Amino acid sequence: MKSIEWLGNSLRILDQSKLPVETVYRNALSYKDVAEAIEQMEVRGAPAIGAAVAYGFALGAIEYQGDLEGLPKYMEEVQNRLAETRPTAVNLFWALRRMEDRLRECWDVEDLDEVRQILVEEAGRIAEDDRRMNRLIGQHGNEIVPEKANVLTHCNAGALATVEYGTALGVIRAAHEAGKSIHVYADETRPLLQGARLTALELLRDKIPVTLITDNMAGYLMQQGKVDLVIVGADRIAANGDTANKIGTYSVAVLAQAHGIPFYVAAPTSTIDLKVASGQEIPIEERPSKEVRECFGSAVAPEEVNVYNPAFDVTPAKYITGIITEKGIVTAPYSVNLLKLLVRS
Repeated sequence: MKSIEWLGNSLRILDQSKLPVETVYRNALSYKDVAEAIEQMEVRGAPAIGAAVAYGFALGAIEYQGDLEGLPKYMEEVQNRLAETRPTAVNLFWALRRMEDRLRECWDVEDLDEVRQILVEEAGRIAEDDRRMNRLIGQHGNEIVPEKANVLTHCNAGALATVEYGTALGVIRAAHEAGKSIHVYADETRPLLQGARLTALELLRDKIPVTLITDNMAGYLMQQGKVDLVIVGADRIAANGDTANKIGTYSVAVLAQAHGIPFYVAAPTSTIDLKVASGQEIPIEERPSKEVRECFGSAVAPEEVNVYNPAFDVTPAKYITGIITEKGIVTAPYSVNLLKLLVRS
């Protein structure tokens, strides 16, 4: 299953909100289609969102019907619409900046179709970079996985959250491919159950042993000595190492430290945001209240009850054993070592 796939003049998006019951695709013909798919979490996961908005930017240029002189102003509208979809995932903004820079480099190109092709090719490079980085994350992460290990993960940081292979699940896949005896505990991940619906599905398809647990079981498993390692993904990593990830990650990190269990974050360097000093500055998206009151259309709470539904929380760097990237594994002090990592050639 591919989260996204470019078909020449449209973007095919796997609607992850329907999995695992149905396999449904959206054929996005416009940048507004891409924006809507991201907002409705048909495509999700920071790396996949980054690639999707890059293709959405290219679709905006393909849609444009005016002359070449009016393209930059029109593309500002495209960029603004795509930028407002998910505020926490920094890969989104990284990809848009890269597409905007590529558009600026086209100032001397006199043919609109050529500009369109250049933007499509740049989006393709962003997608290919994600594939490459995920494989490298898996290779580096495999170094910290014991020959026999019970690994706990939260939410979905697999192939469905990226263009291919995955970040946290990429590490698990690499360890499995290396012949290690890996068993995964997957948190269900309320309220949208990405762990239950997506992580469990991916691991089953790869024939990697997996056991699904509810989010509030993680501490008890650790107390029983059933968890050797925690690996999660990330949506934004601040300059000091504080990490935003799916809501519930912070609780897992605190529990892991209390039980002396290594806690790793796996993410490409495009998820690192040095403009944000600490996790306190990371914008946290709040999702619609009905996601908590309902479960796939069925009410599970009184309609009138108040709901607080942040999509992410922030894990302070002090709880993170290491950050696994395509350039290697970073450890504390993160404020120094993340900067060194990003300037490394």
